[in-house]
Amino acid sequence: MNDDDINVLALVKGRERYIFLYDDSQRAETLRVLGRFASRPDLSFSWYDAAVLSRKVRQSSPTGKLLDRISLPQQSDLDE
Repeated sequence: MNDDDINVLALVKGRERYIFLYDDSQRAETLRVLGRFASRPDLSFSWYDAAVLSRKVRQSSPTGKLLDRISLPQQSDLDE
């Protein structure tokens, strides 16, 4: 992927639309956002939705390999 490429994930649930735009450097943060959305009771976004979309994020890694959850950097790692 080119550095300028933007990845797009979309989910339609009833009247709600969830659209996630991120570049390759934002994969870890995108996975965290999926979890935060799933934990919100005011949204129809479920843990199942988060799992399915997380798998798509991992499968679309630039190397073509699944990203291991353990190897993803945390925000605190990036602040150092």
